[in-house]
Amino acid sequence: MSQSRRISTDAIAELERMPTVLDSSEALATTIRPPMLRWLAVVAVMLGIFSIVTTEILPIGLLTSIGADFTVSDGMAGLMMTMPGLLAAVAAPLITVAAARIDRKLLLCACTLLLVLANAVAAIAPDFWLVLISRVLIGITIGGYWSIAAGLAGRLVPPESTARATAVIFASVPLGSVLGVPAGTFVGNLAGWRAAFVVLGILSAGVLLLLLIALPPLPAVQVVRLSTLRAGLRGNGVRSALLATFFVVLAQFGTYTYVTPFLEQVTGVNAATITVLLLIYGIAGIVGNFLGGALVGRRPRVTLACAAALMACATLLLPTFGRWEIGAGVLLIVWGVGYGAVPVAVQTWFANAVRDTPEVASVLFTASFQATFSLGALVGGIIVDRTSPSTVMLLGGATALLVLVVTSGVIDARRTIRQAELHDR
Repeated sequence: MSQSRRISTDAIAELERMPTVLDSSEALATTIRPPMLRWLAVVAVMLGIFSIVTTEILPIGLLTSIGADFTVSDGMAGLMMTMPGLLAAVAAPLITVAAARIDRKLLLCACTLLLVLANAVAAIAPDFWLVLISRVLIGITIGGYWSIAAGLAGRLVPPESTARATAVIFASVPLGSVLGVPAGTFVGNLAGWRAAFVVLGILSAGVLLLLLIALPPLPAVQVVRLSTLRAGLRGNGVRSALLATFFVVLAQFGTYTYVTPFLEQVTGVNAATITVLLLIYGIAGIVGNFLGGALVGRRPRVTLACAAALMACATLLLPTFGRWEIGAGVLLIVWGVGYGAVPVAVQTWFANAVRDTPEVASVLFTASFQATFSLGALVGGIIVDRTSPSTVMLLGGATALLVLVVTSGVIDARRTIRQAELHDR
């Protein structure tokens, strides 16, 4: 009897130890995997975001040509930017909750396959409404992929390399501008805008293959429920992060969506020069991304404030100095450096505010970023159709200045004082 009891006790003790063993197994696997394979997985995830970002913002460089092909205004063509962001904001929490127990590798691959389909639909669309349908598919892809990939670095590399891997993953955002949009614009000008979507479809298919090869199994480690997301919204600093995200992304995509009409109508440059200027902007964005990545670990608010100040400076001065090609080029460099630091700064702010649930931080980041992305493109489209691209730039610059108010801590301080007063009562 005592032997049986001892065996039973040992079995219970073993069961109690199992969660710890299972939780640590992935960390052990990460350490054992060859370094080259670990970083290949990081690059695969980065290329997935690069393909998504390029597809999402490609219409910026081809806005007027796509609009002319379907005989729609610049503001109406701007719906191609509004639709993905709107759907992504809804899809991010819904997909994360619905797929709570699905292996993250499988989820990333499914989203990438949907991206291939979206590019194919855009390439063959005979009517503008079908182009918008393809943008809906892209929005679903963004919501599912970004909400997982944004916080995935810590599961692919050892802890000491997580910050560097995160910077590599987020380098895909400015890379989409530096390589994706100018290259897509070049292909579009050379062979038609449909050819640009064909090329992106082929690229996305290649990324899907790389994800299948390079990613290890990534079983869900946290079951994210709607109640978990609601709890995350109450985290310390989350509301300020949401407000800062709203202002900085509204300023960015209310203006950058219509940078091509600005360069055509105000600067007066041709399609080839616009491609070069967008390339310059993208290179500056890569520099800003890594500068932001170097600073953000210590002071994410200060990093975001500096980024917003550079964006405000560039967009407020563009209507005056952007009339000349060299002035537009210099200000696009300033703008690119500023915005390049934004994604990593905002993601880090959310991650610090919701430390215990990294997927919740990624969902909040993705949903808030994409919702404001679509709103910015929509508002900018309404303004540009009723006024001018210069007015859009001025209003965007003024909006970027509001980020400085949020990052200063004034709003948090007033909220703390108000809560203390209510507590005293």
